[in-house]
Amino acid sequence: MSTELIAALDTADAVPGAEQLRARTYDLLQAAPGALVADIGCGTGRAVAELTARGVRATGIDPDEQMIATARTRAPGADLRVADARALPFRDAELAGYRADKVLHNLPDPGLPLTEARRVLAPGGRIVLCGQDWDALVIDSSFPDLTRTLVHARADRIPSPHSARQYRNLLLDVGFHDVAVEARTALFTDATILPMLTGLAAAHQQADEWLTDQQERARTNRLFAAVPFFLASATSP
Repeated sequence: MSTELIAALDTADAVPGAEQLRARTYDLLQAAPGALVADIGCGTGRAVAELTARGVRATGIDPDEQMIATARTRAPGADLRVADARALPFRDAELAGYRADKVLHNLPDPGLPLTEARRVLAPGGRIVLCGQDWDALVIDSSFPDLTRTLVHARADRIPSPHSARQYRNLLLDVGFHDVAVEARTALFTDATILPMLTGLAAAHQQADEWLTDQQERARTNRLFAAVPFFLASATSP
């Protein structure tokens, strides 16, 4: 895991609206003080720290050792473990809550971790999923056809780019109850979004002019990009 990715995650956590989105996922967990909750794909441990501040017993799970090492330096004493979302280090029905933020799109079969979530959640336990739809990015551009090509090409490089729009059905397939879905849209009109747009352009040999257009839009206060996020919550039977 590169330091560049850690920096990118830190940037994403700090964009306008990110804190409110995380807070909404915590609310949807409905975790009582002292309840055991796992944050799957915990990254640098921000959510673990914020959940702990709410009085929850939070455990962070991430498959990357460097990410967990970084999290341990930022949250000394936190319960942080290297593990795979498809094989969690918990007993059957041990957890009161399960949270996965921007995780399932990285897995080729997002149904497998949800089957594991069902195993580790106690009856009445809550699961909350959050993530963006990678094939539905909205970007104003002087080159709309190329924009569509770039967005789709980026989505095609992700194992499960449509997992967020599938949350509801995935949870129903595994047998969760009370499945609810919410939508949020992150809007960007300044240079904050340029690193992501640069990533889109990097995959296409003829995107230099497209990226120059976006940079000029940022400079002249004309940039517009929207990223749709979906939150799904459900109860373990």
